Amino acid sequence: MPDLLNDFLTHLAKERDVSPNTVVAYARDLGELRDFLGRHYGDPNWAWPQVDRLALRSWMAHLARRGLAKRSIARALSAARTFFRFLHANDLVPSNPARAVGSPKIEKYLPGHLERRQVDTLLQALQTRAQEGRHRDVMALAMIELLYSCGLRLSELRGINRADLDLLAGQVKVRGKGRKERILPVGSHAQRALREFERKRDDVLARVGTAGDRQAFFLSDRGKRVSRSGIHKVITGWLSQVDEGAGLSTHSLRHTFATHLLDAGADLRAVQELLGHASVSTTQIYTHTSVERLKQVYRQAHPRA
Repeated sequence: MPDLLNDFLTHLAKERDVSPNTVVAYARDLGELRDFLGRHYGDPNWAWPQVDRLALRSWMAHLARRGLAKRSIARALSAARTFFRFLHANDLVPSNPARAVGSPKIEKYLPGHLERRQVDTLLQALQTRAQEGRHRDVMALAMIELLYSCGLRLSELRGINRADLDLLAGQVKVRGKGRKERILPVGSHAQRALREFERKRDDVLARVGTAGDRQAFFLSDRGKRVSRSGIHKVITGWLSQVDEGAGLSTHSLRHTFATHLLDAGADLRAVQELLGHASVSTTQIYTHTSVERLKQVYRQAHPRA
């Protein structure tokens, strides 16, 4: 059997130019589908053209039994649909069986975010620690200020290069999903924190010499672009000090950014552009957060609520 899955992943990376993170996600989901189908058919010579709707429904049931969330199952089914659409377009399968499989109804949720007083508490604590001058603390302050100032995704933060930052103009260029670029304003507090870290960055580069990554902005104390896990560990460590049981993550600062803008009356379309959402419907979940807050205020304040 030709390695059609590998051909598809190459098509995504080379022809459609999707982001590396998306390719990795497709590879993971479709690799699990391939392994499941091998067990499902019990035949080492099974082939993609024989896969039908019932086999895919069995796969989804298998994912549910493993305890995957509906959102994760829907994502995996979306990967299968895209894969079979590729196969069908190249006359490698007679039809797309994934089209006949219904996607699970995804539960709605309100994203976790910080209250304004919590943001103030967090940043005051960070500023106090950063004054001691340790590289890790100065970087943490710069990262959190920038995440809250611009509503960045973790991957966007990590991917920032020195050339992407214009601190005189107060703006940063980021690369979002689908490699789409957008230019965002950077607040004055974040600008100050970034300048402080830039001095630490220059010190690191001077110390490590040619071994340092001179392109990346956020560098570890060894001069390398800071890893995803490194960013996550630093930021979640600080967020847990604000609200230990809330399960806040790096993405919570993005939610906080959007919620605070909308609470202050920002235009939904403008917030959509700032967040880099392809559809305004994705941004609308933050309006639900604001409505829930209004309801809470109403219940607390109105005498006949």
